[in-house]
Amino acid sequence: MLDSLRNAASTWVAKLLLGLLVVSFAVWGISGQMLGGGANDVLTAGGTSVSVLDYRLAYDQRLRELSQQLGTRLTREQAEAFGIDQQVLAQLSASAVLDETGRQMGLGVSEDKLAALTAADPAFRGMDGRFDRNQFEFVLSRVGMRPQDYLHNREQAAVRQQIIDAVAEGVSAPDTLLRNVALYRGEDRTVEYVPLPRSLVEPIEPPDEETLQSWFEERKGNYAAPEFRSIRYVKLEPEDIADPSVISDREVETFYQQQEDYYKTPERRTIEQITFPNTQDASAAYESLSAGTTFDDLVERQGLTREDASLGTLSRGDVADEAIAEAAFSLEEGEVSEVIEGTFGPVLLRVTEVIPEEVTPLSEVSDEIRQELALEEASRLVLDTYDAYEDARAGGASMQEAAEELQLEMKTVEAVDQSGQRPDGTALDGLPQSRELLSEAFQSEVDLENPAINMGANGFLFYEVADIIPARERSFEEVRDQVLADWTEAETDTRLAERAEELEKAIEQGASLDEIAAEIGQETTIKRGLKRGANDPDIGRAGVEAAFAVPMGGTGTFPSPTGDGRFLFKVTEVFEPASVSAEMVPEDVVERLTQGLENDLLDQLVARLQQEHQVTVNRAAMQRALTF
Repeated sequence: MLDSLRNAASTWVAKLLLGLLVVSFAVWGISGQMLGGGANDVLTAGGTSVSVLDYRLAYDQRLRELSQQLGTRLTREQAEAFGIDQQVLAQLSASAVLDETGRQMGLGVSEDKLAALTAADPAFRGMDGRFDRNQFEFVLSRVGMRPQDYLHNREQAAVRQQIIDAVAEGVSAPDTLLRNVALYRGEDRTVEYVPLPRSLVEPIEPPDEETLQSWFEERKGNYAAPEFRSIRYVKLEPEDIADPSVISDREVETFYQQQEDYYKTPERRTIEQITFPNTQDASAAYESLSAGTTFDDLVERQGLTREDASLGTLSRGDVADEAIAEAAFSLEEGEVSEVIEGTFGPVLLRVTEVIPEEVTPLSEVSDEIRQELALEEASRLVLDTYDAYEDARAGGASMQEAAEELQLEMKTVEAVDQSGQRPDGTALDGLPQSRELLSEAFQSEVDLENPAINMGANGFLFYEVADIIPARERSFEEVRDQVLADWTEAETDTRLAERAEELEKAIEQGASLDEIAAEIGQETTIKRGLKRGANDPDIGRAGVEAAFAVPMGGTGTFPSPTGDGRFLFKVTEVFEPASVSAEMVPEDVVERLTQGLENDLLDQLVARLQQEHQVTVNRAAMQRALTF
């Protein structure tokens, strides 16, 4: 049994260990069943146990995740075929042995650290981005979890992290491995290739009706109409309940006065500056101005242009040197300053343009301010509106009635499939939280009131299924045009692949690429410097992969990245890098290699702990967990 648990845990441990059971109430909302014992435990590891409820919650979560990935709700039989029950058992076993290790070692977390971890959870942040106790209590209540259970779960997660850090922290990929990776990545190749356009086999004569219908029958499932659903939804975000009319003129005016600087554009000046090596030279230059020398003359004498001397058009706050700022903003337009001791030496300044301060009047921004204040007020009322909506539904109101009572808008999507397509094949745009909404709606039933979907930190999406249009097979007559187009496309690809194979054999028998190119009316192209894993703009990622899949002198074909034919190629040069070092490996590759090493260490750690803590599994309890 331990061997099977270890095998199932492999590769899962490092990825999901901290996410199991306790890390986030938002995943399952479990309620502190880990430390117990008895016949209702699915597995035990020393003094730590996993209850039937915990196993079922973990199982349901994994089932939802996989269903979302596959785009369909998995049945119990399909879940068993995927081995979800054993995956979850392995994951919970890994978590349990870590918890037991932490318990025996007496590890814990201080109250201050636990408070900091809780405050850092983004699910508990208010509109200002900081921890909000009301949000904390509201979110926990939605999943039926007590604060003390959440804190206990968070503490367990932190203890696990301590153990994992002790084992894996500081692990790094060895230089030998990195040098070999650099050698592998550094190789480049030269290929010669000839395009094989679709015109080599076109036109494709249409098949007879019997052939076309037979082709359709073999692929009938590809043309089936998917299940469509009609969905009603109500979106609740601050902008949906904001009412600018309740904001008084006095509130608008007060806000405007408090944010006065925001509505001001400060005075700006176009400033020119000449810097001198010493005060004597600067003073002499300033004295020469009274003798008829102009500022422009001084610029020229210093070997500068007007552009060199210009500091730009700046506000006072934009000028870093306070002495220069003070002088520049005390000059009249066109006036030249006396010698100013700037940070980088003595300077003379000239202001060529003064742009006065501008103030946007209240009348121009009152509507904007009113809307902003209304949104701010609405943000404080979202949770109250949420409660009011839920109370209305609990009292028997329909979605439409509850929405109208709260002046929210209910919208209806008449028919959409799970991928977001309408029956006519066009994409449905503008659906809020579309991916999550469609996934959840296609797991619901008609007229069933569902839990709201969270929208960011302060919004909700209520939804229900109004109608289900079952999937059905389409007749040949309904889709004949599409079938003909698909058959023609497939036949073209088949014939072109056969032609490419013939030409490749000709090369293997001694023909050159240039001869092949001349035969089919094309030209040979040489591509140098190909690197493994690249996405070349001319031959695409598939072409690069094909070029590195054969040895020096090897040939092959690959599809054109534009989809309009194939390429026939031959590898003509292979170059290894002259020198390699660990530093040549990109940082992201190093991180992935390091993460792989850490995962291996954690897998070994869990396997060892599962031997030490006598993991036992109650199969009967496990089956009970899957039946209630």
